[in-house]
Amino acid sequence: MVNGDDTADTHNEELALATSISHGNGNSGTPVVANISSNGDSKLNQRLYEPRERFIITKNVVVIGLAFMIHFTAFHGTSNLQSSVNADKALGTTTLAVIYGSLILSNIFLPMTVISWFGCRLTMALALFAYMPYIAAQFYPRFETLIPAALMVGFGGGPLWCSKCTYLSTVSEALTQVRGSNSRKDVNTVKFFGLFFIFYQMAQVWGNLISSSVLTLSAAESTSPANESLAVDDLDLEASISRVGELCGARFCPGIGAEVNPNLVPPAPEQIRLLNSIFLTCMAGAVVMMIFGVSSLKRYGVKRGDTGDGISGLKLLTVTINLLRKRRQMLMLPITMFIGLEEAFLAVDFTRSFVACGWGISKIGFAMICFGVANAIAAGIAGALVERIGRVTLAAICAVLNLCLLTYMYSWEAREGDYLSYCAFAAIWGICDGVWLVVVNAFYGILFPNHLIAAYSNFRLWESTGSVIGYVISSQLCTSTKLIILMCVMLVGCVGYGLIEYRVWQKQKNLEAMLSD
Repeated sequence: MVNGDDTADTHNEELALATSISHGNGNSGTPVVANISSNGDSKLNQRLYEPRERFIITKNVVVIGLAFMIHFTAFHGTSNLQSSVNADKALGTTTLAVIYGSLILSNIFLPMTVISWFGCRLTMALALFAYMPYIAAQFYPRFETLIPAALMVGFGGGPLWCSKCTYLSTVSEALTQVRGSNSRKDVNTVKFFGLFFIFYQMAQVWGNLISSSVLTLSAAESTSPANESLAVDDLDLEASISRVGELCGARFCPGIGAEVNPNLVPPAPEQIRLLNSIFLTCMAGAVVMMIFGVSSLKRYGVKRGDTGDGISGLKLLTVTINLLRKRRQMLMLPITMFIGLEEAFLAVDFTRSFVACGWGISKIGFAMICFGVANAIAAGIAGALVERIGRVTLAAICAVLNLCLLTYMYSWEAREGDYLSYCAFAAIWGICDGVWLVVVNAFYGILFPNHLIAAYSNFRLWESTGSVIGYVISSQLCTSTKLIILMCVMLVGCVGYGLIEYRVWQKQKNLEAMLSD
C-alpha cells in the first residue's frame, strides 16, 4: 500500500531534481528562493543580496576549510600512526573501528536534532571540540582511555559533516541567486566542495609533515628501552631487508611485527607526547576559528531549528531512513561504501603493509604528504574539470585510474626503502580520493535538494559503514585479499553511479524537449 505522504514526497523530490537539472535556480532580476513543503505546497520567498555578498559567502567557505584543515591536521596525523604506534592487541585499529562504528549511529540519530538545536555553525564548533579528548587520550593509550574518546569522535562526526555539507549547499544556492541566471547551482556546489576539500586534504600534508618531523628529527637523540630490546645485529638486519619483498606490500599479513621486521619498531614515548601536545593545540585553534570566523546561516534565511527540509524531529529521522527506499539512494550505496573502504585501507593497510613495513614507521608521514598534496590539487581542480569535461567523464577517468592503481599494487613486489614507489602510490591514491569525494558529495546535493541533511546523513552513514568493514577486516585478512575486495566494490559502485547518471541525463533531455516545444 502506498502512503499519500510518501507519494507527495516523491513528487516533490522529483520536481526539485528536475529543477536542479535545469539549473533554474535564479534569474537576472530579483532572486527567488523556492521551498516545497511536506504537503506539496510551494512557498516562494523573495530575498535580495548585495553584490558583495559573493565575497562574504566565499570567505565563510574559506574559513570553514581552514578550520577543518587545522583540526584534521591533528586528527589525520594521529590516525595514520594508530595501526603502527598502538599495534599491541590491535589497540589502534580497534579504536578506529569504534570511531566509525559510533559514527554510523551518529549519522542515523544525531545530525537533524543537533543541527536544529544549534544551527550549522555552532554544531560544527561543538563537534570539533568533541574530537579533542581523542588526542588527549593518546598521552595514556589504553583501551579504557581511547575507546570512550573514540566514541566521542564518532558521535561528533555525524553532526560535523552533515552540518558542513548543509552549510556549503545552502551558500551555493545563495551564490547562485547573487550571480543571477548566468550561474548554475550544480557547478557552484561542486566548486565550493572542491574549495573546501583543497583545505581539508591539505591537513594530510601538515599533519604528516609534523608527525614525520617530530619522529625523524628526535629519533637519533635517544633510543627507548623498547627499541634496545628489539635491536638486531647487522646480519639479522640484512636478512630482514632481503625479506621485505616476501613480507611487505600485498603480501603483508596480520601478525608480522618488529620481531621479524625492524622497520616496525614503534617510536619512543617522549616523541609521541610531543606530537600529541602539538596536535591538541591545533584542535583548540580550529574551534575558536569556527565560532568567531563563520557567519550564521540566518543571513540566508535559515533559522536555528530549521533543518532546511521544512520538518523536524522524529519525522526528519524517518525521512533519512525513507531515503533508503529511493532507487537513487540505493544505487549510490556501493560507491559511497567504497569511499569509506578505500580511506580505511589507506589509513591502516597502506601505511602499515607498504610504507611502515618497507620504509619505516617514521617515514609514514612523508608518504602521506604526497597523498595530501595530490588530494588537495585533485579536489581543487575537480570543479573546473566538471565544468569543462562533465561530471560523468571525470568520474570515468577517476575509476579507470583507480582500478589500474589497485591492480598494480596487487602485483607489485615491495623493496626496502623504495620511497619513490611508496610516494607515487600515495599520490595517485590522493588524486582518485579527491575526485571521488568532490563528485559524490556534490552529486548527493544535486540528487536530493529537498532533503540535504538526510541525504548527507546517509552519505556519512554508508561511508562510515565501509570504513568500519575496512578496519574490522584489517586485522583478519592479508593485504592482497583486501585489494581484491576494493576492486570488486569499486566496480559495483561505478555501475550503480553510472545508472543514476544515465537517469539524470534522461530527465535533462526530456526537460529540454518540453521547453523547446
